Amino acid sequence: MHGTKWTLIWQDEFDGTQLDRSKWDLDIGYTGESNAELEVYTDRRENLRLENSLLIIEAREEQYQSYAYTSARLKTQGLRSWTYGRVEARIKIPYGQGLWPAFWMLGDDVSTVGWPECGEIDIMENIGKMPAAVRGTLHGPGYCRDDGIYSDFFLADGKFADEFHIFSLDWEPGRLRWYMDGIEYHSLTPDDVPGKWVFNHPFFLIINVAVGGFWPGYPDETTKMPQFMYVDYVRVYSKGENT
Repeated sequence: MHGTKWTLIWQDEFDGTQLDRSKWDLDIGYTGESNAELEVYTDRRENLRLENSLLIIEAREEQYQSYAYTSARLKTQGLRSWTYGRVEARIKIPYGQGLWPAFWMLGDDVSTVGWPECGEIDIMENIGKMPAAVRGTLHGPGYCRDDGIYSDFFLADGKFADEFHIFSLDWEPGRLRWYMDGIEYHSLTPDDVPGKWVFNHPFFLIINVAVGGFWPGYPDETTKMPQFMYVDYVRVYSKGENT
């Protein structure tokens, strides 16, 4: 992989019939209100299930606990976190105005130091109004929200929801690199951020589909629901013997 020897140290191929709860926790009841999102996350089969060796997150338009949309959000918080390595997932994202699928990481000290001091690494985000683009972003103290340091990858034709793609992050001391289907499109070092570099400690993984928010905007008459995110696998590698 890109000339570097990587050793697989954690994976979920989603081959079973039930989510492996030794690997994933669920953000049940979380609403993303800080981003003005519209969904509530549940653990119901309607929103999260395994079928045909795929993890399926289904974003639905329905009245549920006073919310108009439901979805799911998985995380490895409290179960597993990593410092450095290669993080990769093969995903087919949903499509539609107001949809906001993401594959990302948060510093595992978020509960003590808060955000953005914990650091956030967005490996892949997409918003429905930009169907041919995915974004890789860093958020940290002094460069968060709209000031996050990002780069976009644009498809030459079609949209990301048309097929599966592999989204990867190579994370080494002092450098992060983002890849889409093996193509590097973003690279950052401590010299590239206007604040403290907080990417030298453990981070946990998150996968979710949000509905609405400040950045994606909100569903409209063009948005067809339900929408689905399909995840083929998630894999974490360490470099060489540093397992």
